[in-house]
Amino acid sequence: VQLQASGGGLVQAGGSLRLSCAASGRTFSRLAMGWFRQAPGKERELVAAIGWRDDRTYYTDAVKGRFTISRDNAKNQVYLQMNTLIPEDTAVYYCAGHNKSISFYYPEMTRYEYWGQGTLVTVSS
Repeated sequence: VQLQASGGGLVQAGGSLRLSCAASGRTFSRLAMGWFRQAPGKERELVAAIGWRDDRTYYTDAVKGRFTISRDNAKNQVYLQMNTLIPEDTAVYYCAGHNKSISFYYPEMTRYEYWGQGTLVTVSS
């Protein structure tokens, strides 16, 4: 499976962006997916995750109520709708996938087998 993230850009604080992650391969619907972000000088962190059937979601506390993760298995896409953006959301955002069955999300990067190339989100104050 290959992943390609897109949709990043420059936005003012309070604005919105929608990130997309396109997947190739027929096994996408069996992957749990996540969005990570990495700000300058910081470690990559899990922002949101979604189970393979779109029935379970996870959000880190910093984005709860502002970000929404969703997926469309028919289109091999996963999305991250980001609203009420703040400067602290500035980072490179990565989509990632795994096929482990114990949990649909893991905070550790090493648990994810598939990664997109990253898309830069910059929020100006």
